[in-house]
Amino acid sequence: MTLSNIRREVIDLPWYHDDKTDTYYFKVNYKENGKYKQILRRGFKTQKEVKAAMAEVENQVNKGTFVKVSKRLYEDFVEDFLEDKKRSIKQRTWENYATLMKKHILPMRKNSKGKLVGLGKKEIGSITARDILDIYNDLFETGNLSDENIQKCHTLIKDSFKQARIEKLISEDPVEFIKRPKAQKKEMQVWSLEESQQFLRAASSDPLYIVFLLALTTGMRQGEILGLRWKDVDFKNRIISVTQILNHDGKSFDVGAKTLSGQRPIRLDQETMNVLAKHQIKQKEARMKYADVFEDNGLVVCTRFGSPVSPRNVNRSFERIVEKINDDIDERRANGEETEEHLKKIRFHDLRHTHVTFLIKNRETPQAIAERLGWSDTRMIDKYAHIRPDIQEDVADTFGKSFYGSQS
Repeated sequence: MTLSNIRREVIDLPWYHDDKTDTYYFKVNYKENGKYKQILRRGFKTQKEVKAAMAEVENQVNKGTFVKVSKRLYEDFVEDFLEDKKRSIKQRTWENYATLMKKHILPMRKNSKGKLVGLGKKEIGSITARDILDIYNDLFETGNLSDENIQKCHTLIKDSFKQARIEKLISEDPVEFIKRPKAQKKEMQVWSLEESQQFLRAASSDPLYIVFLLALTTGMRQGEILGLRWKDVDFKNRIISVTQILNHDGKSFDVGAKTLSGQRPIRLDQETMNVLAKHQIKQKEARMKYADVFEDNGLVVCTRFGSPVSPRNVNRSFERIVEKINDDIDERRANGEETEEHLKKIRFHDLRHTHVTFLIKNRETPQAIAERLGWSDTRMIDKYAHIRPDIQEDVADTFGKSFYGSQS
C-alpha cells in the first residue's frame, strides 16, 4: 500500500518544554485507517524551532508524504550499504571506502571540546546535519585524514543517506544542503636528481631495490610495480606493460589499472632494463634455492617464496633507507666531517611525482608525459608548475643564449 492510499487525519498538535534538558518537543497525534498513532520529536532549542518542525510534520501527514523515520542504527544500515556497493566499484576502491567508514565515520568518540561525534551508534532517522559537520570538523582538527579522504567521507555519507531515502528509512536527507568539504592544496614533495641518486646508492643492496628504481625511472604507481609480471616485460623492445595492480591488502590483484588510460606500455631506458635483467637472474637463483616452497606467480617483485610483496613492507623499507642515510650523515657530522644536507623525507608515492619533474625538465610534451604516467587528461601536469623553479631558470638561460647569441 502506498502512502497516497493511506488515509491520515491529524487530531491535535501539542508541544512541550522539557525542564530537565531545557529543550522543546512535540507530539503529533493522528488517525490512520481508523487507528490512533503518534509522532514524537525531541531536542528543539527554541519555540520557533519546535513550531516549525511540528508544522512540517503536520503538512506531511495531511499530504500523505510522511515517512516514519527508522530507529535502525546507522552502523547496521551501513553494513548492508557497503555490501551493495561491492557490485558497482572495484575491490580496491571498496576496501578504501570500508576503511573510511569503519575507522573515521562510524566510531563514536569525543572531540577536543568533549562533544561526542560519530554516526555508528545513532539511529539513522535521528542523524542531523550538525552531526555530520561535527565529524568533518573533527577530522580536519585531528589531521588523521588527508583533505582528499575527508572529501571521500562526504561522498560516502551522502550516498548512504540517498540510499536510506530510497528505502524510506528517513523523511529528510541531512546531507542535502551540506557543501563538500574543501581540500586545501598542499605543497608537493619531490627529490632532485642528486637526491634520487643518493637514495638509490644507499638502496642498491636492498632486496626491493628494483621497486625503488622502477618508481623513479618510470613513474609507475606502487601497486603497478608490485603487480608487474615477467610476461609483461618485453626485453627486446625495452617495454613493460601495466596490465594488473596489487591491491593494498598485498594479496589480491585487480586486472587492468587504476583507470582505463592507466593500462599502458612504458618504454624503459637501457640502463634500467639491464638492472631488470640482472634482477630476473637473481630471482631465478632464489627460486631454485627455495624450489620446495616457491610458488611461481610470475611476478617481477616477490618474496623468496614467490608470493606478492606487501605494500606495507615496501613503505617500511623505503622509510628505513631514508632514515639510515640521515643517521649516517649525523654520524659523519659528529666526527667533524663536512656533509651534505639531510635527505628530504617524502612518501613512496612522491617518487612518481619526482619522475614527472624529470620529464618536465627534459622538455617532454604534456601528451607524452600523460601517456607515460597513465593520465586521462594532460591538465594533470598543471599541479607540477610550482615544484621546480630551476626549470624556469633553464628556460630563461636557454632563451638568453638564443636571443643574445643571435646578435653576436
